[in-house]
Amino acid sequence: MTVFDAFGDEFEEVVFFHDPPTGLRAIVAIHSTTLGPALGGTRFYPFATDMDALHDVLRLARGMTYKAAVAGLDLGGGKAVIIGDPKRIKSEELLRAYGRFIDTLGGRYITAEDIGTTRDDMDMLRRETRYVTGVAPELGGSGDPSPVTAYGVFLGLRACAEEAWHEHSLSGRTVAIQGVGKVGYHLVKLLVEAGAKVIAADVDVDAVARAVRDFGVETAEPEKVHAVECDVFAPCAMGAVVRDDTIPELKCRVVAGSANNQLERIEHGEALADAGILYAPDFVINAGGLINVADELLGYDPKRAETAVQGIYRTLREVFRISREQRITTSSAANRFAEERIRKIGRVRLYWVPGGRAWSRIWGR
Repeated sequence: MTVFDAFGDEFEEVVFFHDPPTGLRAIVAIHSTTLGPALGGTRFYPFATDMDALHDVLRLARGMTYKAAVAGLDLGGGKAVIIGDPKRIKSEELLRAYGRFIDTLGGRYITAEDIGTTRDDMDMLRRETRYVTGVAPELGGSGDPSPVTAYGVFLGLRACAEEAWHEHSLSGRTVAIQGVGKVGYHLVKLLVEAGAKVIAADVDVDAVARAVRDFGVETAEPEKVHAVECDVFAPCAMGAVVRDDTIPELKCRVVAGSANNQLERIEHGEALADAGILYAPDFVINAGGLINVADELLGYDPKRAETAVQGIYRTLREVFRISREQRITTSSAANRFAEERIRKIGRVRLYWVPGGRAWSRIWGR
């Protein structure tokens, strides 16, 4: 397989950037700008190989297209990765070089934080480019999107409870969370306050210790937490945790969390359904962070953003309805929901305003 074979024919643009003096090696994948400029976070991670980084950024970029579509945003999908250990190579020089790189894309891609990057990093990028979100309130931004993402996941879990048990409350339910860092920590807080029992796991022992200290949760080994007996298994770390070897070990009724690309392959959605497990498609339930930072492009209004995030509950209920009525998996239902909006709205925007209304509104063109 060549590097071009990896792209397929559905990506609009894949750009590689290398700045030897700073050690920066980055890849930006723009999957679609049909609905508007591509918005997606920058993941800073020590990938084993460059091809692993490429596969990850392509998978994530495609997911962002679908996430923006189901969230009702006038945005497309893109993602970026910086290859390397952020604890070792992250520096002001590297971040500013990366910011200059983002700026050369002219707004086709807008970045935000992700695994390995922080709000402070986004503030640094802002010194070199305006095409960045999730910056500090003093810079007109919304700050850390993690609490809002967790809020959206929490609302989505309520929709799951209604579908699985015909109950609106999560009180008394056991939720096993894999990953209690940024989003997972805030989700623990919301669940404990709602009366749920939480089992926490993370490869970072300090993150687990903080969750235990602050909320008194139980713990499990991160590589085994998916197999504990619970009502909900919530993946909130890396993706591809639902796969051939883990599905037979699941002892839950619901899989729903904030991680991207939870299914290793699309057919694993069918495997979950066959096992009687309700799956909340990740790009639907975890869209809160995207919705929140997207609001910055209009001039951030926290109440407007919160209202928009509340739509995750209704969207997930609609996905479940489509799944039931059409007798397809929830993942297929979510894909159809997104693709239908891209088809309909993309046609309207292309016909009426070449270049897109969202593009014109956001950047004043």
